[in-house]
Amino acid sequence: MNKRNRLSFAIIMAFVGSTPSVFAEPLITDYQEATSAYEDAYVTGSFNLNDGNQEQASFDLDLEINYEKVISSPNRNIKFDAAGTGSRTRGPNDGDETQSSYQALSGVTMDKYFQPNTKAGFWYGKAELGGKKGQEDPFFKITGGVGYGRVINVTPMARSIRVIQELRKRRVLTSDPSNSTYQDVAKVINQEGQYRSQYGAAEYEQYWIEAIENALKASGTIAGGGDLGARAILKSYDVLVNERISTRKNGWLVRGGIGAVISNYDGSDGKPAVELGAEYHRPLSNQTQLSNEAIVTATVDNDDNSYNFNNVLSLTHEVSNRIDWENSWTLNHNESDIAGIEDVTNNTISSTYRYYLTNQLAFNVTGKLTDLEDNIDNNGNDIVDKSLNMGITYRLK
Repeated sequence: MNKRNRLSFAIIMAFVGSTPSVFAEPLITDYQEATSAYEDAYVTGSFNLNDGNQEQASFDLDLEINYEKVISSPNRNIKFDAAGTGSRTRGPNDGDETQSSYQALSGVTMDKYFQPNTKAGFWYGKAELGGKKGQEDPFFKITGGVGYGRVINVTPMARSIRVIQELRKRRVLTSDPSNSTYQDVAKVINQEGQYRSQYGAAEYEQYWIEAIENALKASGTIAGGGDLGARAILKSYDVLVNERISTRKNGWLVRGGIGAVISNYDGSDGKPAVELGAEYHRPLSNQTQLSNEAIVTATVDNDDNSYNFNNVLSLTHEVSNRIDWENSWTLNHNESDIAGIEDVTNNTISSTYRYYLTNQLAFNVTGKLTDLEDNIDNNGNDIVDKSLNMGITYRLK
């Protein structure tokens, strides 16, 4: 080896040796624990008031609520979800009356795997209940079928990485923990609900963080070989309790089933239905989450063979510990055989800058483009609708 090659090799080895943290940090997708639970619940609101140079004060109030709770174990997943929107508006002209609207849809789905702790086949059952203002009856549908695949909640690993990042930054750890240490810390973080049940909401956090400390002590990476110390414990508490890390998922699944629309908004009932669905979730990095969920539901009837297709593609990037950038594209297409009812396609693209003022309260700025194609000309929706909204999101769970 000549002098130039030896010098180059020495420089490369020195660089690699001086930056072990670049390679030591695991990916969120390394987490494979099937038993987990998470719960997300948000209320988002925006309000606009105009007065002056118009006949009366006008206003626009919009509210949105989203809820999701998933309980996973090696042999089954149970998902509860709900979404609702409501608005109240009044125009600027005399005689403009206050208009209000609302709609909501909730559901529960259970996936039961034929072989526990696998990503293979399962059977599922689902029930959905919805309501809209001005409709004759509520919507109620039941479905059963089979599927393949599994989606894993990997948020505990994201939180484990954040905690260890902060401890490394403060030189509390003498070396980079192994992947198994990240896994052990993530498993303790995942047991938050068990600690809350055992010790109570007011006391559990001290025992929970103590268990995380014990996992790190077992790895032998704590400086001095002792405890974390008050400074490190307080920072761990800050990351786990005061910081908001968006839910991270990994995996895919497909499902198909048959069911019945027991009750529909238009007053009809008893129609058979066919459902096909698919999900794909992948953290592109430790800060970026990609998700896509699609579902098509067809109603089979002699007079009306209709179907609805809905696809939601989202990309969320954690800009910093307090800022998330959320982007989504929602495509909805509804088609009916009934004469006089036009097919409707709705595309909505939105981008939200979300700044967390606290763990529960966030300030949002959302830009949105909406394109509605209903094959009807000159009815007020022929041009792409553009909007920029500012609002507040409150995290209930």
